[in-house]
Amino acid sequence: MKKSVLVYPLLASVAFVGVPAWGQESYPCDIRYETCSAQRPTEDLSLIPSAITAIDVIGNTLEDPLGNWVYAQSQVPTPESDRVENALRSVPGLQQFRRSDGRSANPTSQGITLRGLGGNASSRALLLLDGVPQADPFGGWVAWPGYDALPIRSARIRRGGGSGADGQGAIAGTVELFSDNVGDLIELGAAYGSRNSVDADLLFGRELGQGQLTISANYARGDGFIPIAEGQRGSVDRPAEYEQAGLAVRFVAPLSNNVELQSNVRAFTDDRERGFAFSENHNDGADASIRLVDRNSDWQWSALAYVQIRNFDVSFGGVAADRNSVNRVFEQFNVPSTGLGARFEVRPPVGEDVELRIGGDWRRTEGTTNENFFFLDNDTPRRQRRAGGSTATFGGFVEASVQASDALVLTGGGRLDFWSIDNGFRKEIELINPFPGSVRTDAQFAKRNGSEFTGRGGFAFDASDQITLRGAAYLGWRLPTLNELFRPFRVGPDATAANELLEPERVKGAELGLDWDSGYVSIGLTAFYNELDNAVANVTLDSGPGLFPGVGFVSGAGVFRQRQNLDNIRSKGIEIDTEFDLSELVEDLLIRAAYSYVDAEVNASGAAAGVNGFRPAQIPKHNASASVRWEQSNGTGAALSLRYIGGQFEDDQNSRSLKDALTIDGRLGFAVNERLLVEGRIENLFNARIETAISSNGIIERAFPRTFWIGLRTKIE
Repeated sequence: MKKSVLVYPLLASVAFVGVPAWGQESYPCDIRYETCSAQRPTEDLSLIPSAITAIDVIGNTLEDPLGNWVYAQSQVPTPESDRVENALRSVPGLQQFRRSDGRSANPTSQGITLRGLGGNASSRALLLLDGVPQADPFGGWVAWPGYDALPIRSARIRRGGGSGADGQGAIAGTVELFSDNVGDLIELGAAYGSRNSVDADLLFGRELGQGQLTISANYARGDGFIPIAEGQRGSVDRPAEYEQAGLAVRFVAPLSNNVELQSNVRAFTDDRERGFAFSENHNDGADASIRLVDRNSDWQWSALAYVQIRNFDVSFGGVAADRNSVNRVFEQFNVPSTGLGARFEVRPPVGEDVELRIGGDWRRTEGTTNENFFFLDNDTPRRQRRAGGSTATFGGFVEASVQASDALVLTGGGRLDFWSIDNGFRKEIELINPFPGSVRTDAQFAKRNGSEFTGRGGFAFDASDQITLRGAAYLGWRLPTLNELFRPFRVGPDATAANELLEPERVKGAELGLDWDSGYVSIGLTAFYNELDNAVANVTLDSGPGLFPGVGFVSGAGVFRQRQNLDNIRSKGIEIDTEFDLSELVEDLLIRAAYSYVDAEVNASGAAAGVNGFRPAQIPKHNASASVRWEQSNGTGAALSLRYIGGQFEDDQNSRSLKDALTIDGRLGFAVNERLLVEGRIENLFNARIETAISSNGIIERAFPRTFWIGLRTKIE
């Protein structure tokens, strides 16, 4: 059975992120087994910032499961931006709720999804960093600026796949990030860009005995741009400035001949504004994890424990129709949350051609939102709300994979999970006369619990030396977040209420694929079908003006929505990935192209019947990317990438359209010597207007405009 290497580099080197990226040797290595061979790999491993040259490389988890090869996996093409999130955006079908990135988006809108299973700001794809789930414990979104300080070695995107061994939340797919071990190294990078933007990073690595210590940090700031489309701006509109920083420490070391300790600590801070007064938001976080891995004995196992601490605050302003005045209408002044979790997996020796995985995991989240609303003036709220609760999941899995023949791999497994939603409450009090401190609402929500059975299975068959056929079917589920259950929110004049009675989402899906690899040209084609039952969506129930439960007053310019379970979202489509290795013609020249088509439709009844038959919000039908890259090992080179995203709807009723957009990014690098690299980059070369949102009164927001960067990087080994 041919095992195509499907772990792909983030190419943070192109992005001024603290990852060693130039002046290093490259080796043809099989990333799946962390070993090297003399044979040509199926990917261009010169893209890997730090090549792996021995079997016992510290910092890795257990070998990639044999069964993973039956599921559709995808590469991350060469990014031309300095942000991890934008590198991942180049994978067709992978998207965030909004098109804007972490420099201008509201952090609560940055969940990720795949295959058209969107329409909600919570993530429906599971993001893992060294095995640790990364979704915000309160809201399920992702704090993307917190990853730019990390030395990321590689990324792997598995589209579809259900719950499986990864646990709940992976209903649309799984995105895995892997930390790098950098050896003895000091690396500094700095770049200056348009609108007084600055990116800087530091990477320090030391081999301590048989262990590895890595310290990395980054800082980014910019005056920002005005998000509102030109021609619709008023006197209140101003550049949306941002300032972000992160620090990470990682230490890995062997405890014995078989067992390895891996420990990680990181912290980040993120300040952004949305481009007018009373639109500031702040997001802080700190994570810690410890993992023990035994991948050398007959009984291989891993054990992981982690903690996430988050806090954010955000203010909302109501802008007048002429955009010449703004008033504070709502603020979440403190939203603390905590996530705790653990995972264990063992692989007993059951035969040379059989792999058995047995394990379990546990995760608990808790959080509270503290809000002021009904402002009499910009500093005096009339009412205050506190709401929150906790959730918990724990479950176990069994999965077996068989090398049935030289050409055939079979895999299958099941999973049983138990969940609970506890301590839910919502309390509202008056803050001013005539009855300060009086309680208007004091609701305690009943505890709920349940169980979910899921499973997955599939096959991969080598029809020839160049062609592999594969197929898979899967079930998965996701528990609603604390944010969806208990936290209302506003976007402009529109208000959305929470819903403490939401049921878990459940997905069933299937895919068929074909991979062709000639050694110089590879093509992957996958067709899929998914049905997401009980999909959580923001459902429009009424229009303002008026007082509505859970949100208060909504003006005549806004609409009232509530989070509800839809009957289902059905999504079907195709995904195409291609790669052309032209190094025989021009050394180090690589071309990649990818495309996805998604036909998604909402099926709804009852209070949500008004959206029946519509496409889910924020889901485009067409998505494509292409890149041309030539880069030498010392960093000298050039790259050009294109990304196209089709038109999509802003709202559940498909009444507000966001236009399609084509963006082009570029990069040039020149190694002055073995220690100094000069680099220039450009984002959005032709300044395309990437529409990210449109309000009920037609005001359009856009993503980042054309941005130039020039930078230097130096390295001491």
